[in-house]
Amino acid sequence: MITVKEYTDRLVRNISKVIVGKEDVIRQVVICFLSKGHVLLEDLPGTGKTMLLRAFARSIGGDFKRIQFTPDLLPSDLTGINFYNQKEGEFIFREGPLFSNIILADEINRATPRTQSALLEAMEEKQVTVDGKTYKLAEPFMVMGTQNPVESYGTFPLPEAQLDRFFMKLSMGYMNREQEMSIMGRKDSREIIDDLPVVSSPEEIEAVISEINKVTVSEDVQKYIMDIIEATRDNSYLSTGASTRGTLALYRASQILAAMEGRSYVIPEDVKKEAVSVLAHRVIMNSGSHTNAEQVMERILNDIRVPLETI
Repeated sequence: MITVKEYTDRLVRNISKVIVGKEDVIRQVVICFLSKGHVLLEDLPGTGKTMLLRAFARSIGGDFKRIQFTPDLLPSDLTGINFYNQKEGEFIFREGPLFSNIILADEINRATPRTQSALLEAMEEKQVTVDGKTYKLAEPFMVMGTQNPVESYGTFPLPEAQLDRFFMKLSMGYMNREQEMSIMGRKDSREIIDDLPVVSSPEEIEAVISEINKVTVSEDVQKYIMDIIEATRDNSYLSTGASTRGTLALYRASQILAAMEGRSYVIPEDVKKEAVSVLAHRVIMNSGSHTNAEQVMERILNDIRVPLETI
């Protein structure tokens, strides 16, 4: 039987054939997938966000749909519509792109708030409702959204409720000089993705998730998680702290990271490593603050004593 570490290492190696030097980001995307959550990638255009998500979908062998978000995109363009079939004499539902396993919502914050909100039910309930009728979505189901920084031209800030639905917010960043030079003469990334083998099966995914569920979290580590959450709710730089959904997400991310490291128990370092990616996008800064959420989270983590230090 394959272990969580073996499974995730194999998946990361496969995706790294396309995306060079970003193993940490790839591992975080794998954590989001195994949590049955969604991931938001924010970065400047051209840093490899779309290629990363295409390579991930190819590696797990899931059905893949890409949606280019634009200001004129309508909610029905995501969910599907009922159209009248004259031959049959009745309305028939035509599924939208959300009826797939892996959804790439490209430049998600270029769409209007109305269209962005159409994703909420799909992301949280794994279903969509059209004309009063509810349709279940396929499993596994994961939305991987990319967005440009809010300062970019033609963007709309994502509502807090939608941000909270994303399990993590990640950033790719530029490659270093040697890494970027190494990809200059190679094949086009699309060709490499087409040649990628599928290295995951539905049975393996279920087996891996079952093993993750067995990872134990001690009472001391649970208290440490709550110390971090409560610190975000009582911080002078933040107007709103992390939600209960954020608490559960940090707990789950720590479990998965421990399993990926080959352990059957969570240590405080697991929590500390995942806290910024899981929580920073869920908090709201006070107006006029001369810092950002990631920096505030780092300060909180540095100020809170981990359980082992008190033993």
